[in-house]
Amino acid sequence: MRGPVLVIDDDRKLCGLLTEYLATSGFEVLAAGTGDDGLRLLRTEHPEIVILDVMLPGMDGFEVCRAIRRESAVPVIMLTARGDVTDRVVGLELGADDYLAKPFEPRELVARIDAILRRGRASAETWSFGGLKVDPSRRSAAMNGEDLALTTAEFDLLELLIRGRGRVLSRGHILDGVRGEAWDAFDRSIDVLISRLRSKLGDDPRHPRYVRTVRGAGYAFVGSADDDA
Repeated sequence: MRGPVLVIDDDRKLCGLLTEYLATSGFEVLAAGTGDDGLRLLRTEHPEIVILDVMLPGMDGFEVCRAIRRESAVPVIMLTARGDVTDRVVGLELGADDYLAKPFEPRELVARIDAILRRGRASAETWSFGGLKVDPSRRSAAMNGEDLALTTAEFDLLELLIRGRGRVLSRGHILDGVRGEAWDAFDRSIDVLISRLRSKLGDDPRHPRYVRTVRGAGYAFVGSADDDA
């Protein structure tokens, strides 16, 4: 059995359907109908990934996502209203790793889950850029010895930028590398993710040490590796 996957949604019928469908794909499923119950399960059961609906009674999905990010880097897929770009942007800004618009095909959700969990690929190399240390095998990044607690999407972005060091990566290239072809692109998604990463790196976009914006072209990693000296 894979998982567990934590589904936080007050739609009991949907939770039941997802529990059955995800079980056929080998996942153990935990279900919660409120944000408070979901956070309790998060702390006791330590799921591999969270499926979080925006529209929840009491504490809404945005508040739950904010609470999750205060204590965990577990991947979060948010369920939003179809076509509501505002919800998607807000979710990304709060630290969600992906989103899926309702109604959706359960097999698409499974594909999104698998894509996120596959990103934990191993690598023997590590990188050091002054105070920034990145270990792809552990999927960890630290600044001056302090863990940056990057989310799955943030780490994927940082790794992609570092591996492309010396090149300008377009938004389309970053979108494919971080999200995959199933991701429904909208212009602000990558910009929001870049902003989140810069914030954790303490990087000033006006005087970047790590991530530079190339107007009209994309983004480039400009950090100086210790072994370049």
